[in-house]
Amino acid sequence: MNILIVKLSSLGDVTHTLPALTTLRRHWPAARLTWLVEPPALEIIRGHPALDRIIAWRRGDWVKQLRGLRLPAAFRLLRDFLGELRDTRYDLVVDFQGLAKSALWVAAARADRKAGYGPGTRRNELAWLAYNRRVPVRDPAAHAVERNLRLLEGLGLPRLPLRYDFPVLPENEREAANLLARVEVENGAAFVAVNAMTRWPTKNWTPAGFAEVADALVLRGLSVVFTGAAEDRAALDEIAAAMRTPMRRLDGRTSLKTLAAVFRRARAVLSTDTGPMHIAVAVGTPVVALFGPTDPGYTGPHGGGHVVLRSGVPCSPCFKKTCRTRLVEHHACMRGIQAKDVVKAVLQQCDAPAAA
Repeated sequence: MNILIVKLSSLGDVTHTLPALTTLRRHWPAARLTWLVEPPALEIIRGHPALDRIIAWRRGDWVKQLRGLRLPAAFRLLRDFLGELRDTRYDLVVDFQGLAKSALWVAAARADRKAGYGPGTRRNELAWLAYNRRVPVRDPAAHAVERNLRLLEGLGLPRLPLRYDFPVLPENEREAANLLARVEVENGAAFVAVNAMTRWPTKNWTPAGFAEVADALVLRGLSVVFTGAAEDRAALDEIAAAMRTPMRRLDGRTSLKTLAAVFRRARAVLSTDTGPMHIAVAVGTPVVALFGPTDPGYTGPHGGGHVVLRSGVPCSPCFKKTCRTRLVEHHACMRGIQAKDVVKAVLQQCDAPAAA
């Protein structure tokens, strides 16, 4: 049996789909499972024990060729991708993205059954027109992990105990240990990982808040290690300048898999609403998540053992990348989160057992 999973992006969304992947594998142990994904999220699934094949749609490269009017190159890239997509006839294609950009490739795939949610989701952009198996939407506001599993239930696959089986490899564990040792966190030492930055300005907390929390945790005997991408360097510099203790930092020094290995060693992870937060959940580390413009019920840390902090302003969640509120102070949903509450939550998580 050949099954194609379609979930193109993003880091968090692809991580949310891992329990559905493991469910498919456990129901059909002999099936050949293929995943269609875009390169930025490819590393999340590379090496997953339930997965047989990955097809990458290089959308960013294709768009770049089009914008540069390099039409022959754009045509070849699209032709080669479609050839790879259509070289197998699938028994089942499942679209977990449910958007026009994913439904287009569902329609192009050769398959007997093409499945996804019917009308009624938050943003399905008429994607359901590409499916011949349309699963009714029971709860549009359900968490993304639950929505993915309910889609499989609608196809007749009973619910199994949730498993991510996030593929952290031995070399990732070794690299994590080496990086932590370089910032003077020895193997087995108690530390908190902090992933401070997101791509949305409205989802970011204050540099002063992160600095106050980090200093307070250090005074209580915990090491604090800031993580992030290379482009987060200037923002972390601002946090470091506000701290009274030296900052330990790994920004720009970890792959996604090595970041997962760092998180797995941490007592807790403090994060804003961003993809690495979901990676921390997937590897079983207790999370403290700071939420403002987005809805933790939909994309917060899934499962038990995690803490979400919000300020509770009336305009939240707004799902906006730019704050336009006139009801309360600008950016109040994040600015209203108090450092003392964050410190308390992190200390509680450090004493908690591994998250469910």
